[in-house]
Amino acid sequence: MAATETQLMLSVGLIEKDVNGDTLWVWCYPSVGSDLRQVLLSKCCLTQDGRDFHTFVFGQFCRTWYYITTVEVQEPTALNKVTHFSVVVTAKDFNPEKYAALSRILCRMYIKHGSPVKMMEAYITVLTKGICQSDENGSFLIKDYDVRKAYLAGSVKDVVSQFGMETIILYTALMLKKRIIVHHPRVEALLEFTRVMPALAWHRKDWSIVHPYMHLNDIELEDLKKCPGYVAGFVDPEVSNRSDLFDVYVNLPDSVITVSQSAKEAMAMGKLHKDIGHLIVQSAEDAERSDSQVIKDISVKTKEILTNLFALADKCEDSKITLEGLKQHHFPPATENFLFHLAAAEQLLRI
Repeated sequence: MAATETQLMLSVGLIEKDVNGDTLWVWCYPSVGSDLRQVLLSKCCLTQDGRDFHTFVFGQFCRTWYYITTVEVQEPTALNKVTHFSVVVTAKDFNPEKYAALSRILCRMYIKHGSPVKMMEAYITVLTKGICQSDENGSFLIKDYDVRKAYLAGSVKDVVSQFGMETIILYTALMLKKRIIVHHPRVEALLEFTRVMPALAWHRKDWSIVHPYMHLNDIELEDLKKCPGYVAGFVDPEVSNRSDLFDVYVNLPDSVITVSQSAKEAMAMGKLHKDIGHLIVQSAEDAERSDSQVIKDISVKTKEILTNLFALADKCEDSKITLEGLKQHHFPPATENFLFHLAAAEQLLRI
């Protein structure tokens, strides 16, 4: 097993809610910066005045992924003054299933022993050996959690079944590295939907664009604005008024996608988009095809477009495309426009 695979974890932390209803960050190893700690506390459902209880949430802040598993303490345990607690794992990689499995074991250890020492030992064992074994708490092997599995865990077919031909708007926005904001009042719906999005631009395999669980506060928005393109999820409906944050706005409960005024020119649709849209819908509606086959179908079409784009670039000076160069090929206006903006996204444009 590659040593780098075990060294993706950055920290493990513990948040507790006691019998008085106070929620505190009580422990971490080796350390968590103050900004990140502030964000983690805000994401933990124990700090949210007993509103919804979320057993597992994940997201990222400043290029660090976080995974928060929360459990209610059932009597009797060694934790006699604690009603709930959350185990928080931070890491460099996107892999919700891997860290959910590890966190479940860490939670069981904490309930049994009532001390973070055993959790720290397990964390270090995973960090050094990629494995964590204990008879009663289950075993965990890093190599069981391939990153491709994490990339393919969401359902593209569900997205297409909800949005139909309008999925092409999402595809185009992702291809052009636009800013997509997704709203749903349920965080679980956001986690599920946003993690699927990068699969529509599979050639990049870039899940760093996903910010599944955001709040409208300065510290998070400053971090988000540093990203050139993203898919960000918000439970707060107020985000619909923040047109400075998005090129495309997805209202998930109502299944409505809106393109902002400023992005309309780059996102103009033509026959090429219609053809890709039909291909996506046709593939996704085929009951015989799995989600990974649908992703492959879309990816093959993307590759075809990119191959043509690279061929155009090769004919140009410095292998960089110019608008004048594109115009010589007499593409339909919407195709020319899309290829121009795609060349910019793929860094094939001469500036």
